[in-house]
Amino acid sequence: MSDDLEGLPKLYGELASWWPVLSAPEDYAEEAAFYQNLLISSCSYTPQTLLELGSGGGSNASHLKKRFQMTLVDLSPGMVQVSQELNPECEHLQGDMRTVRLGRQFDTVFIHDAITYMISEADLRSALKTAYVHCRPGGAAVFAADHTRENFKPETGHGGHDRGSRAMRYLDWSMDPDPTDYTYLSVMVYLLRQGHEQFECILDKHICGLFSQAQWLQWIGEAGFEARSIPFVHSEIEPGTCDIFIGHKPLEAKD
Repeated sequence: MSDDLEGLPKLYGELASWWPVLSAPEDYAEEAAFYQNLLISSCSYTPQTLLELGSGGGSNASHLKKRFQMTLVDLSPGMVQVSQELNPECEHLQGDMRTVRLGRQFDTVFIHDAITYMISEADLRSALKTAYVHCRPGGAAVFAADHTRENFKPETGHGGHDRGSRAMRYLDWSMDPDPTDYTYLSVMVYLLRQGHEQFECILDKHICGLFSQAQWLQWIGEAGFEARSIPFVHSEIEPGTCDIFIGHKPLEAKD
């Protein structure tokens, strides 16, 4: 992911206001419950605070905020604005998950699929270190990568919603043009409708990171966490096709 905001995919830049039309917050209830239980069970104490890095439009936060006091950080100003409208009671900050330093710690740290935009070893290690620095000893961090090298396979998907006078439908095609590198490509086509007759079709490319399970566990451990992984359990996901990574920060850890 480039430090330059111009390098962001269109979905997080000029199209950010369309995010709730593409991916409605209510669609996240099941997975947010999974992450909530995982965060709580992975801590050495009962957690109260949660830092979400790469919080996007705040869809997971709209569910998690019922349990945690949340601070939300995202690189895209447009996505921060979308989340502020959805989650006005949460603290919002603009920042890069690789470099942001808030000068305080949280019981838990969560990075959803925004971690997928870490496309090099250096990027991913930096984001993992940010999570470690902001995690209180005895706390836990959860990283929800879309794919590992072992479970990636080309696929297509589609979806979208109607919201008021706006509607969006999308087609998503994920592929790995070069299996020798650390990335895969997700090409998305958005069909946008405003009112009854105004339509627009937009192509968007997302370059995403693709690392092995062993690399994930090694780098989470080298950031300072005790690392492990578990399968992601969701009614719409084929069992065994997605791994969630957990980092537990030892109680005796010193930064």
